[in-house]
Amino acid sequence: MPLSLPQRRRQAFHRRTIECRGYQREDCLWDIETHLTDTKDYPFQTLSRGELPPDEAVHDMWLRVTIDDDFFIHEVEAAIDASPFEMCPNAVNKMQMLKGLRITTGWNRQIKERLGGVKGCTHLTELLGPLATTAFQTIYPATRARRAQQEMINPDQKPKIVDTCHVFATDSPVVKRYWPRFYNGK
Repeated sequence: MPLSLPQRRRQAFHRRTIECRGYQREDCLWDIETHLTDTKDYPFQTLSRGELPPDEAVHDMWLRVTIDDDFFIHEVEAAIDASPFEMCPNAVNKMQMLKGLRITTGWNRQIKERLGGVKGCTHLTELLGPLATTAFQTIYPATRARRAQQEMINPDQKPKIVDTCHVFATDSPVVKRYWPRFYNGK
């Protein structure tokens, strides 16, 4: 069901586009890429680039992390092709602080600790949420057989996906169907 009809009279001011893609590499690692573009629907004044015409990118930023099946980050690459301030591209190297982290429970806390506030670039940091869910959507289905084997080897270990959102809560019908041993609903 889409959103309700908006007010009849409104004027567009800003557009943010975030695209995320997941790729399996030939070395069996995964590249998860995100791309953020911000544009304005009117001429926009910047300090470093002067006045930008409508639809020219105010922000044009890229982020790629290379991870393994267990979501450990092996490589990080960031690029800023457009920004409103000359010094923005200086923040790309700060994204290297993600190396060695694991995308798992507490991911947002880890991001804030390492890159929050003045420690990093707000826009690149914002990409890490969609990047994490894209990583999950990319890798989880591809590793289903391996997880099923692990669950057979250790049936008393709760699957990592259980209790990660309301669909996978221990009292949900989804958990009841797929992992009845961990279901605790009525």
